[in-house]
Amino acid sequence: MENKAPKPLTPGWYQDFGSYLKEIFGCRVHKISLDAGFSCPNRDGTLSQKGCIYCNERGSGTGAWARGIPIAGQIEAARGFLEKRYKAKKFLAYFQSFSNTYAPVTRLEQVFEEALSQEKICGLCIGTRPDCVPDEVLCLLDSLNKKTFLMMEYGLQSACDKTLALINRGHNLKDFEQAAKKTKALGIRVCAHVILGLPGESRSDMQHTADFLGSLNIDAVKIHALYVVKGTGMEELYKDGGYKPLCRDEFVDAVCEFLERLPANTVIERMTGDPHPQELAAPSWALGGKAQLLADIRQAMVDRKTWQSRLLGKKADLG
Repeated sequence: MENKAPKPLTPGWYQDFGSYLKEIFGCRVHKISLDAGFSCPNRDGTLSQKGCIYCNERGSGTGAWARGIPIAGQIEAARGFLEKRYKAKKFLAYFQSFSNTYAPVTRLEQVFEEALSQEKICGLCIGTRPDCVPDEVLCLLDSLNKKTFLMMEYGLQSACDKTLALINRGHNLKDFEQAAKKTKALGIRVCAHVILGLPGESRSDMQHTADFLGSLNIDAVKIHALYVVKGTGMEELYKDGGYKPLCRDEFVDAVCEFLERLPANTVIERMTGDPHPQELAAPSWALGGKAQLLADIRQAMVDRKTWQSRLLGKKADLG
């Protein structure tokens, strides 16, 4: 279905993911995060062994695969809890850990089909890098998209090549643009992951990333704050005084400015992350509660009399 935005748009409004899914499936839908044991070319030596500067060895994963829990077992373990806590009726299998198209096609097909065969799974969300979708993988994704809901989640983080080099992403902006366009040409939904508060980035750099995604008419966006995680290159930079995280108010402002520049039909999957308390080095406000932070972002938009898309196409502010 096409992403639709209600009219008229009012202060505080943004296109939230939950409402988008309810319009498609007619009920509350929740993601189940999965770990399929995949690696990453930025970790296995193909591009680098260090990974992105902010990423630790867990790669946003649960470690379930390493503990011997298969995909079906991971889904079963999470489903009952999510049904009870969130009253979810259906679920999306979210392949989250590391790069989930970085494997032979036969292996990818096996794990994706295993997830789809589980009770109450209504679709797939696949997190990966934009340089990990060769034509044979796109062919598999095309076949999956023809029979189920599919959202490809590509890590962009920033639309500034200088930033991508600094954080050791191992790809450039053109790689993301090509992957997004090829994927969208197949009718597959594309979600971009971005991080606000990256080292050296100004307000205008972050706004430029929003403008770039708007130019691609991207289907969905995930916004993250930059967390300093223990044991990463980011922690080294932070300890050496080379990086200062955004304070809470600065992050709220940055999110508002980002949303203002996105098309009204771009779905906002999330506006903050969930750092592991034992791994977080900074900023401390990141553990202050996601629900309150989301409420504060919405209130800030109301106070500013702004909404998603209000400044679409306007030149980024200098800052």
